Amino acid sequence: MKNTIKILIADDDPDILEFISYNLKNEGYFVVCANNGNEAIKAASQQTFNLIILDVMMPVMDGIETCQKLRKLDTTKNTIITYLTARNDDYSQIVGLDAGADDYIIKPIKVNLLLSKVRALLRRSNQSSVNPDVNTGDLIVDKERYLVVFQGKEHILPKKEFELLSYLVSKPGRVFTRDEILSEIWGDDIIIGDRTIDVHIRKIREKLGNDLFKTIKGVGYKYDLHN
Repeated sequence: MKNTIKILIADDDPDILEFISYNLKNEGYFVVCANNGNEAIKAASQQTFNLIILDVMMPVMDGIETCQKLRKLDTTKNTIITYLTARNDDYSQIVGLDAGADDYIIKPIKVNLLLSKVRALLRRSNQSSVNPDVNTGDLIVDKERYLVVFQGKEHILPKKEFELLSYLVSKPGRVFTRDEILSEIWGDDIIIGDRTIDVHIRKIREKLGNDLFKTIKGVGYKYDLHN
């Protein structure tokens, strides 16, 4: 039931908070509101949420820093996080995704689009797109614990990075097209920037090295078992 789905919204504009919370509550969701990043972190440390919506431009602590801190909490390290922002340029999206966010909701907000976006994000949260545990020697993917072990070192990846890695390593050597990756990991009804995959691949490479995943120019990516 929807009232078991909990959504946290952080925005310093009381009108936007009221607008979003009213419409989400009207849909049956359980909603908690925060006026800034500090309040959001406090709320997220006390209970588990299915979705977190962060305004980018907030006093005390902006949405980017808030997202980074949320990703370090056990309660929110794998939670779907989306930004509210009036900025739709590539740079802002890359910075936001680098901080650990999964998506954006662009202002001004329209009710039907907001509700559709929330439903899509919640479906994404419930997707089981990652494959069963993978063990290729140097690389172990533990789905149950959301844990990656590479060359004996454990890594806790954000949800989308983990799902992307799991998808690519499910078939070593196979080239996955960008369209396949977007459809499997983000869903066909999600509109994201063209560089979203690139950003997530770059973050994985920063943690596990540059040799595991090969870029096939103009096509997509593959996991190279024999790197």
